[in-house]
Amino acid sequence: MTDMLEKYILLIDDHAMFRSGLRMLINTAFPEIKIIDDNSLNEALKRTMGSVDLIFLDVNLTGDSGIDGIALLKQKWPQAAILMLSAQDDTNTLRRALAQGAAGFISKTEAADSVISTIKLVLSGEFSAQAPAVHNGLNQQLTPRQHEVLALLQEGLSNKLIADKLSLSNNTVRRHVQDILTHFGAASRAEAVYLSSGKQAKV
Repeated sequence: MTDMLEKYILLIDDHAMFRSGLRMLINTAFPEIKIIDDNSLNEALKRTMGSVDLIFLDVNLTGDSGIDGIALLKQKWPQAAILMLSAQDDTNTLRRALAQGAAGFISKTEAADSVISTIKLVLSGEFSAQAPAVHNGLNQQLTPRQHEVLALLQEGLSNKLIADKLSLSNNTVRRHVQDILTHFGAASRAEAVYLSSGKQAKV
C-alpha cells in the first residue's frame, strides 16, 4: 500500500459525535494520517492547507447542501477524492452526488472494516471515481457464488455471518465482497447494495 505519510483527510459533518467516532476509527487504522474535521462547509472552505487527499462530506449539513458543496471543494482541492456520508437510502441522491464529482458514498451504518478498506483504496490510487450505472437486480455477469454473497449483503449480513452461512473462509468472503464492489463501481457495501437493488445495507 502507498505511503500514508503526509496524507490529509478532511471530515465535514455537523454531528460532533459522528465526527469524533469517524476520526477515532481513522486514527486507529492510520495513525500517521493527518485528520482535520469541521462542522460546516463554510468552516472547511476557510482552511488554508494546500493539499487534501480525501474529504468525507455529509449529504445533509445544517444550512448547506453537501451535494452543492462538492464543486466548491473540488475547486479548492482539485486532487481530493470526495466520499459522501449519509444515512439515507436514496439512490437518486447518490447519483446526483456522483454526477457533481463525488467519488463515492459511505453509509453512516457502514461496517468499520468496509470504511477502512475504502480509505485504503482511495489513498492508494486504486479507487475509480467514475460514476457507475445503476443496476436493477442481480447482474448476470457475477458468478453464482457472488450472487449468493450479494444476496446476503442485501440482507445486511456481516462478512463473518456470510462466511458461516456459506461455509467459506473470511478471506474468501472478503475477496467476493471486493469483487462485487469492483463490479458495480461501488465505494462501499452499502453503495453496492443500492446500485444492485436499491436496498440499504444494514451493516
